[in-house]
Amino acid sequence: MANQTKRKQAAVEAVDRTKHYSVEEAATLVKSCATGKFDETIEIAINLGVDPRHADQMVRGSVAMPNGTGKDVRVAVFARDAKADEAKAAGAELVGAEELAEAIQNGESGFDRVIATPDMMGVVGRLGKVLGPRGLMPNPKLGTVTADIDAAVKAAKAGEVQFRVEKAGVVHAGIGKASFDSAKIAENASAFIDAIRKARPSGAKGTYIKKITLSSTMGPGVFIEDSSAA
Repeated sequence: MANQTKRKQAAVEAVDRTKHYSVEEAATLVKSCATGKFDETIEIAINLGVDPRHADQMVRGSVAMPNGTGKDVRVAVFARDAKADEAKAAGAELVGAEELAEAIQNGESGFDRVIATPDMMGVVGRLGKVLGPRGLMPNPKLGTVTADIDAAVKAAKAGEVQFRVEKAGVVHAGIGKASFDSAKIAENASAFIDAIRKARPSGAKGTYIKKITLSSTMGPGVFIEDSSAA
């Protein structure tokens, strides 16, 4: 136990809180600081120069992690008939229509992503108060309202990350696990940063990306330099 504490202390002390590291350097540091007894999640947080209260400054979307997220994603699909069969074949854990909506209203919460065919949105719409606060309402812009159920379920299972800027202008996500090698962590982080950069809204003025921080669940934050500087 003492050795583990010493290792963690040494790793933390190796992080210069005044320095901005390259993505590769940050990934290596964050991995070395993840000394917990469980497989810590690697998290990224990006402070943006936007005010999401304005529609033209909303930042939202999804991005596929090149190396997955290391998380087992449980998917619920609203679909009927052939599309329901397609969802089951693709690996969705929960599939249904009105009966699935009723189960969710009654407390069913064993899912991380909700996908729906367009014709099912009348049913799904009634679940706004349940799914909305969890950020799980299907949305065409995120590819979760779609006729291509097979592709949507497989993308979710493969490690697609959804993002949405919060009121304070911060967007964050889990992008991997401490058990990943540092090169894979760096690759996932770069993919996420690039997606945020491409999602720059029309109303964003001045500096868009203000700060990028990479960390593990229990470890310190490491600042990443932003090569775009805007």
